[in-house]
Amino acid sequence: IQSVLDQTRPVQLCLVDNGNPPDVAQRLVQLASREPRVTLIQGYGNIGFSRGCNTGARAGRGGKLLFLNPDSKIQPDCLERLEKYILETGSGSMIGARLVDAQGADQRGCRRAILTPTTAFIEALFLYKLFPGLRLNFDKEPVPAILSPVPAISGAFMYMRREDYWGINGFDEGYFLHVEDLDFCLRFARNGGITYFAPDVVVTHIGGTSGHAPNAFIEKSKAQGFVRYFHRNFGGHYPAPFLWLLDLAIWGRAYLKIALAM
Repeated sequence: IQSVLDQTRPVQLCLVDNGNPPDVAQRLVQLASREPRVTLIQGYGNIGFSRGCNTGARAGRGGKLLFLNPDSKIQPDCLERLEKYILETGSGSMIGARLVDAQGADQRGCRRAILTPTTAFIEALFLYKLFPGLRLNFDKEPVPAILSPVPAISGAFMYMRREDYWGINGFDEGYFLHVEDLDFCLRFARNGGITYFAPDVVVTHIGGTSGHAPNAFIEKSKAQGFVRYFHRNFGGHYPAPFLWLLDLAIWGRAYLKIALAM
């Protein structure tokens, strides 16, 4: 939170309290009462990532939107760099950042391909070791030196114009947790948008805020998200039996992970 308020550009920080414990919720109330740049949205409980993002976007007044996970820390000139890039790339552009963990290592997901049923099977069977060009995540590839187009980025950090966000109706609220960012990137591209990766916008993403939820809930949410994603976006492009087999693999993997965690 403080890293956002420390930006060199004016900001409005819309905080969506997505079911925090009472002590955390009270601290957020105290923060909003003394900080006019903070807009606090409470009272809905845990409404999921997609609905939370859409709710925050509606509360914002600016022409640009930055979706930022609460476990992330940005540099003071982050918005300055983003504004420069969004002006350079023009309408219909979305900017992602270089996400690193607390030790500075690149994280998966901030540069990746569009997920398809084919790439899902390649990932599941580790075939990308034989065919590196078919890898879903690009974190093993050299970091580009300049702003570069990529197929998809992480929902932990997305920057775009308000009209481009609502031009595809924001995040799909049919997703509760996980996969909604991949769906957004796919719909953004199909609508003519171009997604970029900014290597000099470095964000420390600790990760794990959703990890406080029960493991079974997280795995079931992931499975539901993947099934929704593949059927809604590729139902007319792949034979139904292929997608049913994929459904079986998705749910089998989810219940196996739940069982192993017990």
